[in-house]
Amino acid sequence: MRERALVIKPKKTWSLDDFKEIWRYRELLFFFVWRDIKVRYKQTAIGILWAVIQPFITMVVFSVFFGTLAKIPSEGIPYPIFVYTGILFWQFFSSSLGDSANTLITNASLVTKVYFPRLIIPIADTATKLVDLFFASIVLLFIMIYYHYTPHLMGILLAPLLLLISFLGAVGAGLILSAINVKYRDVRYALPFFIQILLFVTPVIYPPSIAGKYSWILAINPMTGVLKAARGSLLGTEPVNWALLGLSFVAVSILFFVGVALFKRTERYFADIV
Repeated sequence: MRERALVIKPKKTWSLDDFKEIWRYRELLFFFVWRDIKVRYKQTAIGILWAVIQPFITMVVFSVFFGTLAKIPSEGIPYPIFVYTGILFWQFFSSSLGDSANTLITNASLVTKVYFPRLIIPIADTATKLVDLFFASIVLLFIMIYYHYTPHLMGILLAPLLLLISFLGAVGAGLILSAINVKYRDVRYALPFFIQILLFVTPVIYPPSIAGKYSWILAINPMTGVLKAARGSLLGTEPVNWALLGLSFVAVSILFFVGVALFKRTERYFADIV
């Protein structure tokens, strides 16, 4: 009898089966995460400490120029704590966005030769950044101890939701950019500039209230709700703005599903042009 050939074709649209397939390939997802972590810090003298040094030095520079010299308000808390809390979530989001846009290009040999859910690649890259975030968060505890601040229980309980919102936003935007980057390599050149601009329209180094009557414009940015809730709940400076946080969750959810839809729609071209 003639053997039948099994032809695997990517679907044009996404469905719940895509997420079930990712769950079936969860071991491969974990492998990609572990591989990326090892490659990231391979042959480095201090290894994972780079995840701590980078945000810490950024905090010191921002504290000197924006906190001490520019006298930017920090909602009544020490500026190093204020800005480092923002840096934690911003660095997770921006680094995930910058790296996930190039994941299909850097994994071209796998994309063209082996079948697996392509969604795993940008998701694994973003998940890798959670490891950096964990170690960088330890520094925040020491900074708070230095300034005699005690983390509020509400902030600890709210952290998983804030991470989920940041993760969905990073993955959604990363899926869109990685799909576009396969065909239009301009993304790799435009993205660093875009991320730099995005830093200044995200309340990382300043509170949203500094924008006055135009603060509603900042609310369009999903990370605004995350940073404001993180500072308010962890430091106890103000009640959590659930409406703003809910708006952020809705925005990143839409971004995530749009990213998945665009990724699945263009997936059938990846192996041909990557």
